[in-house]
Parts: sequence; C-alpha cells; structure tokens
Amino acid sequence: MSSNRKPGIHIAWKTVTYRSVVMMVLGIVLLLLLGMRLAFPQFTQSGIRAATSFTTTLLERVAGAAGNIDQSKGSASQQAHITALDGTVRVKKASSNTWMAADYNIPLEKGDVVQTGPEGMAKIVFNDGTNYTVKQDSLIVIEENSANEQQQTRVAVAVSTGTVDLSTGTYVQGSQSQVIVAGATASLAPDSAAMVRNDPKSDQHEILVKKGSGEINRNGEVVKLADWEKVSFQSESPRMAKLKEIGPPMPISPANMMPIFLTKDAKPIEFSWTQMANAVGYRLRISRNPYFSSTIVDRKVNTADVLVSGLDQGAYYWMVHSFDAQGKESIQSETNRFTVIPKGKDTAAINLELEPFVQHGHVIELTGKTEVGARVMVNGREVPIVSNDGTFHYFTPPLPAGESTITITAQTSQGGVNTLQKKVLIQ
Repeated sequence: MSSNRKPGIHIAWKTVTYRSVVMMVLGIVLLLLLGMRLAFPQFTQSGIRAATSFTTTLLERVAGAAGNIDQSKGSASQQAHITALDGTVRVKKASSNTWMAADYNIPLEKGDVVQTGPEGMAKIVFNDGTNYTVKQDSLIVIEENSANEQQQTRVAVAVSTGTVDLSTGTYVQGSQSQVIVAGATASLAPDSAAMVRNDPKSDQHEILVKKGSGEINRNGEVVKLADWEKVSFQSESPRMAKLKEIGPPMPISPANMMPIFLTKDAKPIEFSWTQMANAVGYRLRISRNPYFSSTIVDRKVNTADVLVSGLDQGAYYWMVHSFDAQGKESIQSETNRFTVIPKGKDTAAINLELEPFVQHGHVIELTGKTEVGARVMVNGREVPIVSNDGTFHYFTPPLPAGESTITITAQTSQGGVNTLQKKVLIQ
C-alpha cells in the first residue's frame, strides 16, 4: 500500500451517460429475447413487435427530452422563401462569399443578402406573414428571422440600397417586424404596409407608411407614422422631416390577371381607378414589363377613367398615380397585369373543364381538358403542352401567402374562347 494513502473511507465513481444506460438496457433486452426464443419456439411474432414498439418509444422519449432541452435555450432561427422572381436576382448566403442565381428552392436565413438587377424583382415571404417586394437595383440583408416558444416572431431586414415595398402579417402580440435604412429603424404594427427607399449616392432616405402604423427610431428621435405619412432625412440631418403624402388610386379595370378579348373592330379598352380626395388629376402608365423600364402609354388625365386603343396581342402591366394642385405626384398604385387576346366574330365559347386543384405548398397543380388544338393560358402564361386529346397539366409559379385568383383561358385558332376563374388561399 502506498505511503501517501491516508486511512479512512474512500469513494470512487465512474461517470455513466444516459446513452450508455440505454444501450446497456437494449443489450439486456436483446439477450432476453434471444433466450426466450430458443426456450420457447412458440414465442409469437406479436411479442417481438410489442418489445420493439416499447424500445422505439423509449428511444423517442430520450430524443424528445434532448430536443426539448435545446428548444428551451431561446429563439429558434427560421427561414424565409422567395415566392416570385422576375429578371436578374442574386442571393449570397451568410455562410458563403459567392453569389448565386436566386431560386424558389433557396431558403433565406439570417445574414443572407438578396440583390436585384436593373430589370429584376423578387418577393420574399417570412413565416410571420411579412412579405417584401424588392424592386429593381436594390439590395437587402436579412438581419433577424426567429421565433420563440410563445410563437412570438422577430423579423428585421436592412435595405442597403434601392426600393422595397413591404406588408406585415397578423402576428401575435409581442412579435416584432422591423426594417432598417441608413441608421433608422422602423417598427411596423401588424397588418401594415410601407415603402422604404434608400439612395446612398444622393444621400436620400425615406420611409413611407401606406397603411396601418409604424414607429421610426433614429439617433434617439422617435417619430410615429400613420396612413400616408412619411419621414425623410439625409445622413447628416440632425432630425427627420415628417410629411403627409397624397395617396395613389386603387386600380379597378382591367382587373389583375384578366384576359381582354378583342375583335378587329373592337372598342378601345377602358382603364378606371378610384377617385382620390385632394387629387386634381391622374397619370396612367402602361408597360410591357413589370418594372416599367419603358412605357407604351404615359398620359395625364383629369378623370378617374380613360379609353386606350391600339394595344396589340400580348401581356401588359398598368399603374396610376394621382397629383395635387401643386403638381406633387403620389407614389405608384398597385400594378395590374392583363392580357390582350384576339377573338373572332360570333364564335361560341369552347369547352373548358377543370379538375379540383392540388396544392403543393405555394404551388398549385392544375389538370383540365379543352378543345383539340386549343391553346391554354394560366394567369397570362401559356401552358407549354396540350395533349392531342385536349388535356393539359400545369404547375403555377409559387404564389404569395393569402388569397390569389387563378385565371384559365382556352382559345382556338378560329377565335373561340372560354375563361374560368378560381380563387385559392395560400397559408
């Protein structure tokens, strides 16, 4: 015996993990099952299944306990998703130094960057229902996207350059949705809409609340905004300037995604919108592309409707602004898309049948049948393949959260047409 060992009671122990205990129990159970199988050949398969079920349940409980421990540590990171793309859009993941082409299948997480080109737009939807429409020549950074055990969410996006339209969802009390621009942080209430513009080159920064309310915090100054109120500032401005803006009209006709059938002697197309108080006139713009980099019609009128002729076959986009007595113009209205389709004289409606829609997340699967040789369009986009018997199969691009209208149009070369519309709810 060592001379250093002192008299008395000595206790030694060895650390045993839960995993070791579970593995030891499983080994004993397997040995027992093997022994019973040899001693009692009549041991039934149902008995083995029962033992297996017990073992599986035990493992699930152990794994579940570990999972609960992890979740109790705080907020969990969430993912956002792109639901609409047009033109050039790039994404740089927080874990990478390289850019990649944006795709509907790329999840967006904290630290990711999204950039649109001169003719590019992207719509991003977060789990709390907040959605961002990133306009052309813009760059945003996802600063925060998390939720806690009480389902309270935190979403924050920094607009580094460009213009972004956003609307918040009906999130639970205690949640937070913020947008950051040039050192100013806007906290938006549920069911609110805003437009953020950041132009570092000209040092012009704006936050406009279009609906609902928001609170802007910059260098300790707090400004509250309601419908059509805006703050603007420059980097060296000590305070933000608060302004009341004139609101844009709401487009009425042509409705979004509606086809317009025209004959050779058809009348001009009527464009109409809601009247706005304090507006003395309106500016109508029509373009072939959704970013209005070029326009076919740019016309100022004094009434809330106007007739336009000379539009050829194809897809169009239109918007309208209002302006006051001083000539100050509102921001653009919502953009409606419509399609001009030629139609023959006195042609009867052709057959168009649809099976029940199948929803795959934000994508809708359509199956239907029409006349042999007919072409089919869904929301203005042509179905690539229509079978020889008139059947067709089509998957829509990802749709935004909320209610969407799907317009299906079939047309024959003789001018016969038929249109069906159905509403879908994406949650």
